[in-house]
Amino acid sequence: IVGSGGVLSHAPRRSQSMAMMIDAFQPEGITHLSVDSIFMMPHLGVLSAVHPRAATEVFDRDCMVYLGACVAPRGRAKEGSTVLEYEFDRGGQTVREKLLAGEIKFHPFGLGETAELRLTPARGMDVGAGPGRPFNGKIRGGVVGLVLDGRGRPLVLPEDEAVRKKKIVEWNRAMDLYPTY
Repeated sequence: IVGSGGVLSHAPRRSQSMAMMIDAFQPEGITHLSVDSIFMMPHLGVLSAVHPRAATEVFDRDCMVYLGACVAPRGRAKEGSTVLEYEFDRGGQTVREKLLAGEIKFHPFGLGETAELRLTPARGMDVGAGPGRPFNGKIRGGVVGLVLDGRGRPLVLPEDEAVRKKKIVEWNRAMDLYPTY
C-alpha cells in the first residue's frame, strides 16, 4: 500500500502515517506500506511524460519512504485469546511470540533488513493461506518496522467509551506514536 497526501506526508512521525494507513485500509495478511515523502507523486507523473528517467530517479531517491510491514490476521477472536503465533530470525536469534486478540505489537526492522516470518494463526484466523493454516512470508523493513495487528478484521472498536479510550492509548504506546516527556 502506498499512501499519498498531505496528512500522511507531513505527519510528525512516520509511525503515525503507518498507523493511519493500517486503520484506514485494514490490510490483511502480510502487507508492506510506504508513503509519498512530500506529496510528490502527482508531480512526478507529469514529469514522467517529459523526462521518464529523471522522474524515476527522483521517485527512487526522494519520493518513496518505505515504512515497513504489517501482519494482520483476518477474523474475530475473543479479547485476550491467541490469534497468531509467529517467529522470525534476526541477528542470529530466533524471536518466537504470540499475538493476542486486541493487541498490537511492534518490532523495529530498519531499511534493507529482511526476515522470513513463520505464521501460525489460531483456528478461524487467516493470514493468507486460509483459516487456521500456517503461512510463511518474507518481510522488508522500513523507517518504522514490523507491526503485528491482532485487533481483527474487520476492525471493530470497543463500544464502552472507557474501554475504547484505554485500548487506543495501549495501541498508541505499542507503536510509539506520541512522545513521552
